[in-house]
Amino acid sequence: MVTVHDVAARSGVSIATVSRTLRVPHRVSGDTRDRVLAAIEELGYRPNRAAASLRRGRTGVIAFVVPDIENPYFASLTKGAQAASRARGYGLVVVDTTESAEVESEEIRALRSQIDGIILVSSRLPDEQLLEVAEGAVSVLINRDLGDRSPATPSVAIDETAASDAAVAHLAGLGHRRLAYVGGPAHSWSQERRARGVRDAVAARPGLTLAELADVVPTAAGGRAVADAVLGGGVTAVLAYNDLVALGLLAEWGERGVRVPEDISLVGFDNTFVAELSSPLLTSVGTDLRDAGEAAVELLLQRVEATDSDAPAAYRTLRPELVVRASTAPVRTAD
Repeated sequence: MVTVHDVAARSGVSIATVSRTLRVPHRVSGDTRDRVLAAIEELGYRPNRAAASLRRGRTGVIAFVVPDIENPYFASLTKGAQAASRARGYGLVVVDTTESAEVESEEIRALRSQIDGIILVSSRLPDEQLLEVAEGAVSVLINRDLGDRSPATPSVAIDETAASDAAVAHLAGLGHRRLAYVGGPAHSWSQERRARGVRDAVAARPGLTLAELADVVPTAAGGRAVADAVLGGGVTAVLAYNDLVALGLLAEWGERGVRVPEDISLVGFDNTFVAELSSPLLTSVGTDLRDAGEAAVELLLQRVEATDSDAPAAYRTLRPELVVRASTAPVRTAD
């Protein structure tokens, strides 16, 4: 059985440093932290969760609440959170709220006494309810931000302005002037910022026009449902709310003889693994979602395990990257 002594010997540090790396990684230098985590991975070390929980007087469990675990976006976030929790000796309870604020509220109430903290991903709760949750439990938000209403509640989010600008700049650089944005659910926090980012990016480039479709269901079926409507008005390129909507558009257009990218270019958001499963492969903008899940766990455990003075409010804004694949091409000139 691998012990903390083995990890310390492999990484060339003391047992106390290994413990500190697991409990409060922000207090350990980057080089030392990398060595310890590499040793943990190589040796397959797993902390004794039950014993550690008893010593800490806590449950040793945190909750990760997502709207839809089947969505590859949330699946990738969960993967990162699971790895980070396991490395720190915590169990992770994953809750799927089926896109329902009511289910989310009920699940949080049921879990509260059984967990040390909670990570809420793209919460569907209205601000007032979300504020109550944040005030009643150690919490971290992903893709939500309570701002001045709860400054001590950390959040992790992608820079939607930069993501939208990168996508629009790419299409403009290919000669596209008539763009369409297929937006997500009206109540979505990400949709509000993503739509604003696309509008601002278009407005900043003279000669570009933008058509918008609002409140589309954020699934492949949602994309299929609006595939015909998107094609009006001479649009030559489309930005979809997420990769699933983009794949729905792609599938429906393919069945109707609309060629991508020859007839129309297509860009998705989030750059999930499904972007590499389509034909053609999907150009998409996003960030490493596993990193986002890991960052949220780190922020949460800083608050679970440290004193208030040790854990100031923190906001992680993740920089996006545009990955150009085969679904975008220069605008086709008139024959």
